Amino acid sequence: MLAPLLLLWPMSIAITYLVAKSIANQPFDHALEDSVTVLAQQVREVNGKLVQRLPGSARDILRADDVDSIYFQIMGPQGSYIDGDRDLPRPEPEPDDDTTPAGTVRFRSDNLHGTPIRVAYAYVNLEEDNARPARLALVQVAETLEKRAKLANEIIKGVILPQFIILPVVLALVWFALSRGLLPLAELQERIRARRSDDLSPIAPNQVPEEITPLVRSLNEMLARLSQSIDVQKRFIADAAHQMKTPLAGMRMQSELALRQTDHNEIHRSLEQLAKSSEAATRLVNQLLALARAENRPQAGTPQAPLDLAEVARNVVREWVPASFSHRIDLGFEGPDQQVDIAGDAVMLRELLSNLIDNALRYTPVDGSVTVRVRAAADAAILEVEDTGPGIPPAERVHVFERFYRILGSNAEGSGLGLAIVREIAQQHGAEIDIFSNPRATQPKYPGSLFRLTFPPHVPPADEETPHFG
Repeated sequence: MLAPLLLLWPMSIAITYLVAKSIANQPFDHALEDSVTVLAQQVREVNGKLVQRLPGSARDILRADDVDSIYFQIMGPQGSYIDGDRDLPRPEPEPDDDTTPAGTVRFRSDNLHGTPIRVAYAYVNLEEDNARPARLALVQVAETLEKRAKLANEIIKGVILPQFIILPVVLALVWFALSRGLLPLAELQERIRARRSDDLSPIAPNQVPEEITPLVRSLNEMLARLSQSIDVQKRFIADAAHQMKTPLAGMRMQSELALRQTDHNEIHRSLEQLAKSSEAATRLVNQLLALARAENRPQAGTPQAPLDLAEVARNVVREWVPASFSHRIDLGFEGPDQQVDIAGDAVMLRELLSNLIDNALRYTPVDGSVTVRVRAAADAAILEVEDTGPGIPPAERVHVFERFYRILGSNAEGSGLGLAIVREIAQQHGAEIDIFSNPRATQPKYPGSLFRLTFPPHVPPADEETPHFG
């Protein structure tokens, strides 16, 4: 706030000077105009000749004062000199006798012997009969600018000098007011700076001014979200470390057992178990990386591009066909006859569908079936994964999307992260997830599961719409 004040002050001085100069010119111009008018009234023609000397009373009007020098000049028609100062310059251009109105006082700035002067002049019509062509005499009165400059300086001094006293006082008051006003912010800054790096407790709102209470409230909300995020990350790391113990312990045990064995069959059996534990550990690490990648996408900005959901699903199902053969499960795809456009990230959607298919293949018994279905609804795009497995009880459907959560009694291998990845990616795309029993299941023992994801349709911008010509 101090910088604008200091910048505006020179501008104020400049504007004051221009205004003072304009005010100082007005009364002196009126005086010059009166002098020209009086002189013009004294100019007459006697017996066909102009008066060559002014009477004493007229000359007294034009006497020089103590400050300015005053000059006058009277010129007859055709530029003949009548009286006054010969060196006083004439106005330019010369007037047109037919168009110049007589008696009008005009002003101009000029120089006399290198000194700037202010000149008032008028033309006097010597013909009393308006029917005759006009014969004009020139009357000029000029003065130097000392009195004008002195008056302007007095005005400026009267305005500027108080500013020299007021401005420091204003600056001091502004400095004091801002310092007092910002003092609570400085104290808040010191309290935040003195905190430990792991202290995310809220800031007491009663210790800050009322004006910044909304800011402190928003900061406390951010600290609460950050604390919650850190707690989730801590739990995730702890759970991941706990989950990694099992395959790593199994690998170590099988390797030690293989080292103690001498029978080739036992060694081969231990190596098979070691390979299975290694596969489980690799899958767990890959899913941890996939979940971390899915959670970090909102911060990096998920690219939302138009894509055909049916085409993405068809390609993913094609990749999982060999795995379905090894599980002896019938993997099928049911797609629409037209495109089903949504806005999303194709890479993350492939990850989502891969986890759903993998989950279905793991829990579906041999000779069962898994069907991936894409269809378009009135105001949404639907992606469904249907299986003929044991199904998910309604009480468990809320928890299956939690990290490392597994239904008790489940014998299928898994890390408990697949559906957590599915939920994270679905939330990024604004999709809703619902779990139902398979309505096409035929065996009561295997009611199956139906995962339904409802995506909002892709609405193209105005410039992407197909133009219509008519």
